[in-house]
Amino acid sequence: MSPAPIALFAYNRPAHLGRTLEALRKNDIAAQTDLHIFSDGPKSDTDAPLVEAVRASLRDVPGFKSVTVVPRPANVGLANSIIQGVTEVCDRSGRVIVLEDDMVTSPWFLRYMNDGLTAYESDPEVISIHGYIYPVPGTLPETFLLRGADCWGWATWARSWQLFNADGAALLAQLEQRELTHAFDFDGAYGYTEMLRGQIAGQNNSWAIRWHASAFLADKLTLYPGRSLVQNIGLDSSGTHCGSSEEFTTLLASQPVTIRRQRLKENTSARRQIADHLRGGPPPARKSWWSQLFKRTPATSA
Repeated sequence: MSPAPIALFAYNRPAHLGRTLEALRKNDIAAQTDLHIFSDGPKSDTDAPLVEAVRASLRDVPGFKSVTVVPRPANVGLANSIIQGVTEVCDRSGRVIVLEDDMVTSPWFLRYMNDGLTAYESDPEVISIHGYIYPVPGTLPETFLLRGADCWGWATWARSWQLFNADGAALLAQLEQRELTHAFDFDGAYGYTEMLRGQIAGQNNSWAIRWHASAFLADKLTLYPGRSLVQNIGLDSSGTHCGSSEEFTTLLASQPVTIRRQRLKENTSARRQIADHLRGGPPPARKSWWSQLFKRTPATSA
């Protein structure tokens, strides 16, 4: 089977995008992989030069089987760009690997993603494959499953993406009715419910919190690596939605992550390790983590 296509989403950070593409090219199957780059349009005249710089850098992108650039004529916002782009590629190819313009990957990223997509393709219990893992102290399993979904370098199938629900209010209502908010918040370690309420109120425009909630409510699982294959270089206040943080900095895997099929059940030990890590630091700072990491946007924002 041919490698899964990549959907890469870019806006106005040509330097970040350059590092993302450079790292991707170092993957051993990049030359066999189709790359689709979705370039969002400028929000204002101020953003236009940087958007044009991004598009100029995409006129010659070597190292891939094919490169298709989709320049949006107007600004649709990151959430809509990802929702539309993932849907388009899934409709054509049945599966997709998703990256944003600030994700630097290990040379083993594409191999891991494709191995995961192949290994769990026939298991509807598994909704996605994820490439990033928190800098947890100690050793995690080589791969493991957690309930829900994630957003920093991931892959999915068309059959899974059909479960995505863009209605944050409906998702929150279900979580509350089923008394799942504590479990959804990584047993109280992470402010996912707060972030979902912020999305509903227009304080953030996160597609990812809705993707996670959609998967969590459907009791679906995501495969994670024990060693991170993705590093987010965008937590430097350069992005539209993210502020500055070093909390999520991790080392990239220097060796392949081996995927062996396992029981289709959440790994409770790995979940506890991650929850313990996320609980670290002063409680007041932890409680409002998303408001520090995710920049608030007006209710009218895309």
